[in-house]
Amino acid sequence: MNAALNLDAGSLSPIALFLQADWVVKAVMIGLLIASVWTWSIIVAFAFRIGRTRRGMAIFERDFWKAEDIDAFYKEKGEKELPSVKVFAAGVGEWRRSTGSGAIDKAGTRERLATTMGAAVASEIDRLSDRLNVLATVGSVAPFVGLFGTVWGIMRAFTGIASAQNTSLAVVAPGIAEALFATAIGLFAAIPAVIAYNRFSHGINRIEASLTRFADGFHTTLSRQLDGTR
Repeated sequence: MNAALNLDAGSLSPIALFLQADWVVKAVMIGLLIASVWTWSIIVAFAFRIGRTRRGMAIFERDFWKAEDIDAFYKEKGEKELPSVKVFAAGVGEWRRSTGSGAIDKAGTRERLATTMGAAVASEIDRLSDRLNVLATVGSVAPFVGLFGTVWGIMRAFTGIASAQNTSLAVVAPGIAEALFATAIGLFAAIPAVIAYNRFSHGINRIEASLTRFADGFHTTLSRQLDGTR
């Protein structure tokens, strides 16, 4: 009896469940494991990216508000790969284009500055949000893919039970276990993806709010300069 129990327990290990599974269930498991690895690679890379971006933006904005000469500051900092730098560069570029001619349309300049920097904010947020859709897709689809593997495995298990004409636990357990294992892998892939997606979306929203505040403040600074022109 003990030997039989040990054999049954060994046959229910994760590796044994995978090896005993039908080829369809195996394909589902492999696909979900690949999705899980891909998800974790995105999570780690995105965490470093968001942290590095927020630190860089904080330093840049601190230095910007201390700067006395915008043109000199632009020459020094205008080439950095940061969202706030891109918004700053867009504003400076539009300012130079709008005020480079003899006659200055103040209302039109203000409107163009707002539009240009708003577009730069949206562009940078789109760039930062790249690959978040992968997390959303894995988080929403993986449980259903695992459920498909489970349904397929249970159907196969019931077919085996009917063929063997034996409904004992020793016969039923391995087939049901390998089927449920597919759902477990699906949840293993989906749960981190959903948590990371929500967390990173919150981080992106905070960066967007910071960029919008910076753009508004820079627009106000340029607007004051515009009031001093003729």
